[in-house]
Amino acid sequence: MVDAHAARRERLRQHCSASGADAALITRPANVRYLTGCAPCGASLLLTRDRALLALPDDLPPDDSGEHLVPDDPELSLVPVPAERDTALAVAEDAARLRVRDLAVEEHDLTVSRHRAVAGLAKGVNLLDLARAVERQRVVKDEHEIADLRIAAEIADQALGELLESILVGRTERHLAMELERRMIDHGADRAAFPVSVGTGSHSGQEAHLPTDRRVEEGDFLTVVLGAQYRGYRISTARTFVIGAAPAPWQVELHRLVFRAQRAGREALGPGVPEHAPDLAAREILRTGGHVGSTAHPLGHGIGLEIREAPRLGPSDMGKLDNRVPVTVGPGVHIPGKGGVRIEDTLVVRPLEEGGPELLTITTKELLAL
Repeated sequence: MVDAHAARRERLRQHCSASGADAALITRPANVRYLTGCAPCGASLLLTRDRALLALPDDLPPDDSGEHLVPDDPELSLVPVPAERDTALAVAEDAARLRVRDLAVEEHDLTVSRHRAVAGLAKGVNLLDLARAVERQRVVKDEHEIADLRIAAEIADQALGELLESILVGRTERHLAMELERRMIDHGADRAAFPVSVGTGSHSGQEAHLPTDRRVEEGDFLTVVLGAQYRGYRISTARTFVIGAAPAPWQVELHRLVFRAQRAGREALGPGVPEHAPDLAAREILRTGGHVGSTAHPLGHGIGLEIREAPRLGPSDMGKLDNRVPVTVGPGVHIPGKGGVRIEDTLVVRPLEEGGPELLTITTKELLAL
């Protein structure tokens, strides 16, 4: 991985050179991690044409979790910074000392006050906007990153599979969500990729539902939205099941509709495909089923070191998908007062000659009665 991080930094150097910058100051945590393999809270990276200075708070534990371990990278020079001081300001002074003329900074990450402070300390240095150059570089994943995403998906699938084998009736949404987070950590996750959502009965199928103390009852729809984070990389998956007896006809029909829409969205993925195509494919299925207004949210989005990355798979997104881009595909329908269905997968965009989209989250999407 040291070679992979070095290659990423070199690509960023080439971008800076082409845009007229001598160096780049990276402050966004996910971007620091992408370029170094390390992202302790408060770290900043100064990348010049021949140096990489990683500024770290000096109060980090010497043997913290893997989330904070500093990689053995010969190109990285570690700069300890007093805990009360901003690491970005420390390397801004280093940029002036190294006689950097044009420094590209992440204006979308820096606050106005931090930007002013950097400008004040980088004496004689002209500040440019790096914009989202690192985020754009992060869109297409290398095979190291995809391998970590596969493991994250395996962890989430395992935790969900174990939960489905347990007794669910009478347990609260909040309890089930906490158990899923614990199970993912037990199976090797850094942590949950985001707060687990469990919705039962009239809460099922909702987007971003916060678990409550509602208890699971016979005949309920149960929607679970979860994701594991492994070595910083995150995935997301959602499944909907029915509790107890055989599902009611309306539950079977609604689940079948969302299942078909999700499959249409997955099958529309491919290199060179417009980013809006999967959304439109899934939305057309829902429209024909009478649920055209079921959601205003995009079908999916990119995923990796952050739970939401570029690209966005919405009806108005006009870019084109690339090979080796991990995305989520997750349509849903919620009927107020009744409940609903949400089905989501994380996949990696692949060309047809490589087998098409690579499905990472493999827990069954069938309407099981638990």
